[in-house]
Amino acid sequence: MNVAIIPARGGSKRIPGKNIRFFCDKPLIAYSIEVARESGVFEKIIVSTDSEDVAEVAHRYGADVPFLRPESLSNDIVGTRPVTNHAIEYCQKHFFEPEYVCCIYATAPFLQAEYLKNGLDQLKANPLKKFAFSVTSFPFPVQRAIKLKDGGVEAMYPKDIWKRSQDLEEAYHDAGQFYWGTTAGYLSDEAIFSKASIPVVLPRHLVQDIDTQEDWTRAELMYKAYLGGEQQKESAS
Repeated sequence: MNVAIIPARGGSKRIPGKNIRFFCDKPLIAYSIEVARESGVFEKIIVSTDSEDVAEVAHRYGADVPFLRPESLSNDIVGTRPVTNHAIEYCQKHFFEPEYVCCIYATAPFLQAEYLKNGLDQLKANPLKKFAFSVTSFPFPVQRAIKLKDGGVEAMYPKDIWKRSQDLEEAYHDAGQFYWGTTAGYLSDEAIFSKASIPVVLPRHLVQDIDTQEDWTRAELMYKAYLGGEQQKESAS
């Protein structure tokens, strides 16, 4: 049996009410809940929140909110892993023993069911692995990064700054959408960003962090462009 856990605090300093603020035509968290439901791989979809307002929206879109998160797990210092583990342990005590757990961020409007299912399939096919999570490639070689210093610039990696892009190893980063894991893996000390994990590679046009107002504006523009492209494909077919 599988469970989705969507962490969604009520507080957000940089974008107030971010998790339930309307993104295009519905609350941001609704996208994650709807795709989790669409995937058809979960017996339960649990939203972990400290907010009655978030809980009401989550219920409206079909998620379970069986508890309000304790105050000790509701500040902006606590990481995602303790929040996820708390929900796993609640599920074990009150519902069932989950075999696979997927932490899905509430700020992932580009989440696609096919990649969510692919992560589960890969994890099932590789029993020696503990996790599978979304990654995407950097759009520019990280080895040629520069930093601002003393009114000028300085290469972060001087030995690579003049190398051709095609001669540099491609770098990837966490896409911030979903994190599959076995229950045993989550409740262990095993690190997610390690050899214990399988990367699920997403195209860059389906990835955008939403941490600032600028991120939000960019994400909405990207989402509208993406929807327009999908509609053109449907019309052509």
